[in-house]
Amino acid sequence: MGSVLEAALARRSAPKVTDAAPDDAALLELLEAASHVADHASLRPWRVVALRGAARERLGAALAAAAGAEGAAAEKLARKPLRAPLLLAVVAVTTPGHEKVPVWEQEASAAGVAHLLSLLLDDAGWGVMWRTGPHTRHPLVAEVHGLEPHEHLLGWLYVGGLPDGRRAERRTDRIAASRLTTIS
Repeated sequence: MGSVLEAALARRSAPKVTDAAPDDAALLELLEAASHVADHASLRPWRVVALRGAARERLGAALAAAAGAEGAAAEKLARKPLRAPLLLAVVAVTTPGHEKVPVWEQEASAAGVAHLLSLLLDDAGWGVMWRTGPHTRHPLVAEVHGLEPHEHLLGWLYVGGLPDGRRAERRTDRIAASRLTTIS
């Protein structure tokens, strides 16, 4: 395991993965580390739902139904969650009207968990890809995840083994200088 800086510089999405996936024990260890993101008022405004096996098929059916798709289009949507053996749904668990922490900040903390977890999974040798879509917050999709009214799905980390055990070529482009503004 390298430094955080090395892990961040090396991270790369893995759109194709094998059927291997971390077990719950390995996942819990990484999630424990990811739980240390910035979190104003220690609300812990997030949770993660692991979808494996038939749960991915139920999600695919919900995505197709949410889109109103039929026939080949419905089949295509239904297959999307089958691209990885493990989908980690990142859920913002918000407290609307909190006196100090607005909902957007609570969702930002949940997004931070998603990003840190993707870094940790990548560093542990797993293929990871962040995915969302137009039906992420559709009621049928929420139902598959067992979401409560104050919970909102942010997206999924698709997780699996790396083909041939190899990571994708690492990024070499440098963009930070074009994105930094300094005000004195």
